[in-house]
Amino acid sequence: MRRTIAIAILPLIVLAVPTAQAHADEMPLIAVSKDKKGFVLEPSGKPFTLWGFNYDHDTQGRLLEDYWDKEWPTVEAHFSQMKKLGANVVRIHLQLGKFMEAADRPNAKALDRLTKLVGLAAKERLYLDLTGLGCYHKKDVPPWYDKLTEGDRWDVQARFWHAVAGRCADSPTVFCYDLMNEPVVPGGKGKDWLGPPFGGNHFVQFITLDQKDRPRPDIARQWIQHLTAAIREKDKRHLITVGLVDWSLDRPGLTSGFVPVKIAADLDLVSVHLYPKTGKIGEALDTLAGFAVGKPVLIEETFPLACSPKELEEFIDESKKHAAGWIGFYWGKTPVELRRSNEIGDQLTLGWLELFERKAKETGR
Repeated sequence: MRRTIAIAILPLIVLAVPTAQAHADEMPLIAVSKDKKGFVLEPSGKPFTLWGFNYDHDTQGRLLEDYWDKEWPTVEAHFSQMKKLGANVVRIHLQLGKFMEAADRPNAKALDRLTKLVGLAAKERLYLDLTGLGCYHKKDVPPWYDKLTEGDRWDVQARFWHAVAGRCADSPTVFCYDLMNEPVVPGGKGKDWLGPPFGGNHFVQFITLDQKDRPRPDIARQWIQHLTAAIREKDKRHLITVGLVDWSLDRPGLTSGFVPVKIAADLDLVSVHLYPKTGKIGEALDTLAGFAVGKPVLIEETFPLACSPKELEEFIDESKKHAAGWIGFYWGKTPVELRRSNEIGDQLTLGWLELFERKAKETGR
C-alpha cells in the first residue's frame, strides 16, 4: 500500500522556512555503533549512553504545545532543571492536531516553535527524541483526521514527518525521530483509531481499522516504510525508531503486531516501554531480551510505577546486558519542591528523581 512520496508532500513545497541551523560548537551527532549494540558520537567514535526524561506534560497535566507559546520561560526552566539532574536526552511528544492545520497543510507556527525548542536543547546540550503523531487528548484530534481512510491517514502522517524532518535535518541535537508512541495493528476490524484512555490520555493508537487478509507485522512494516520514506526525503542521517509497548513480542496472548524481529530491519534502533513490577524484575528482563534483535535497544519509558525505586534500580543495572539507554519522566517539579509535598504521587516521583541523579553521577553523565 505504498504511495508516491512526491504526491504526498507536494503541498509542503510552499513552506520556505528556517531550519535548526548547525553552529561551530554544535553537539556531536549520535550514530549506531559498529556492533549495532549501542551508540557512539561522531566523528570521535566515543561510546554514548542515553540517560534522560520524557517531558510529556507539566504538573497540571498540560501537554507541551498547550503552554510553550505563552509560557516559554517555563520550558526553559524545565530544560535547565533536567540538565542539572544529569540528563543528556529529552523525549518530546508532538501532537498531530497541533502540527497539521489540514490534511495537506502543516502549521508553520508550531514548526517555528519546534525550531526554537531544538535551539534550547542545543543550548543546554541535551539531545532530543522527537516522538510524533500524538493524539493523547482526544479533544485535540481534528475531526477531519478521524474521517480519513487508512491510506489517506498514512499520507497525512507522512506529511507531518516530512515537515518536522525539514526543520530538524541540519541539527545534530536531534537524537532520533520516533514515528509514533505505542502504535498497534489490530487483529480483525476496529471502530476507533485510539486505544482506551489511561489517566485521561490516549497513548495507544491503531494504524489501521481493518486488517483484511494481511499479516499484522506486514502492515506494521509497510506503515514504517511509508513514514520513513517521507523523513528521508528531507533527512538522511538522523535515526528512526518506534515506541513499542512491551506486549509487542510474538507470543501467546496480547500482542501489538509490531513484532521486533520482523520490523527491526526498517528501523535504526528498537525502543520499548517497560515498567517492571514488584517481585517480577526477572520477567521484565526476559521481555527486554526479546527486543534485542540486532539493533540497539532503548528503554524509552520506565518509572517505578508498579515497583519500588530500589527494584527499578535493580532492573536498570541488570538491563545493561541489552539496553543502550534509559528514559524516565520529568514533569516540572524539582527534588527540592517534591520534598515539601506529602502527596503520594510527589513522593513516588521524588524517589525516581533521587535514583536518577545518583545513577547519573555514578556513570559520569
